[in-house]
Amino acid sequence: MTAIAQTIALPAPVPCTLAVGAFLKNTICVTKDDRAYLSVVHGDLGTPEAINAFDHSVTTILAELDATPTRVAHDLHPDFHSTRFAQALDLPHVPVQHHHAHAASIAAEHGIDAPVLALALDGFGLGPGNQAWGGELLYCHGATYQRLGHLAPLRQPGGDRAAREPWRMAAAALHKLGRGAEIAGRWPHIKPAGLLSSILDKGLNSPPTSSAGRLFDAACGLLGIHPLAEFEGQAPMALEALVTDPRILADGWVLAGGVLDFAPLLAHLADHPEPGTGANLFHGTLIAGLAHWAERAAHQSQCRTIVLGGGCFFNKVLVTGLVTALDQRGLTALTAINVSPGDPGLSLGQAWIAARTEI
Repeated sequence: MTAIAQTIALPAPVPCTLAVGAFLKNTICVTKDDRAYLSVVHGDLGTPEAINAFDHSVTTILAELDATPTRVAHDLHPDFHSTRFAQALDLPHVPVQHHHAHAASIAAEHGIDAPVLALALDGFGLGPGNQAWGGELLYCHGATYQRLGHLAPLRQPGGDRAAREPWRMAAAALHKLGRGAEIAGRWPHIKPAGLLSSILDKGLNSPPTSSAGRLFDAACGLLGIHPLAEFEGQAPMALEALVTDPRILADGWVLAGGVLDFAPLLAHLADHPEPGTGANLFHGTLIAGLAHWAERAAHQSQCRTIVLGGGCFFNKVLVTGLVTALDQRGLTALTAINVSPGDPGLSLGQAWIAARTEI
């Protein structure tokens, strides 16, 4: 049985490349001539079943295509099974930054072989200095990219745990607003809440992140939507489902030096915690702020094509609103067509970047 799930026409023929994807919802991709071949989704590479499926796909697809890779692409994260697998191969290996790969996946699927701007919004991807990225504005050209800006960092108390406990990101937002004293009283039935202000004061196990996913979580926590979620993404999906008519909060963001800060919006949500109204304000203001950010970058770079990649773009309200807002500003927005905007599509972007890298 074939392990190939999708075939994508590339903008041009490229060297044969193997790309091994990321950790979550892993896929691999192999390029041959002017086609890219994506595997089935293996799942998260933290289980023996997913690792076995990953290994099987690499062997099966290369044999099926009679392909001999000239290089292998992998994520920057050193601890992924996919990264270790790639580095063990007797091939030149090309590390590809996570959000650059998200952007390249969209560009490749659209047949774009020209500079693009990218809004790459997701939960987590490792930056080149081991930072937690996830709300990025990039300028991408060929195998290179430049980080033009990012969302204002929020502390992520408890590290990865904050992705499943949105109250933690809400607490980080309150702390950033100088309102850390409110944390214990807002969540009196959550035992760690009483200590979190002090923990944030000391910066203990609270790495900063520019993640758009964690910004969604902060809004959910302030609005009382799944403060303790059963799985990552549960709260943001519930927030999206509440949207009826997105509205823009005047002065809901600040843009300075390429850093887009939605602290004024979070402060408003903290004081007006009605979920439905908050969902409309959060989405409408987020869309308007992102469009303003992209418009300024387009003017400065003379690049008017914006690719929208990363798991946050599963949110249909965000996608529809942002495409419309960018179009109204005379910009061309490109979204995922058949390949996932999230991590299952990442290997396509890795392959396209690595195939165009001089080795």
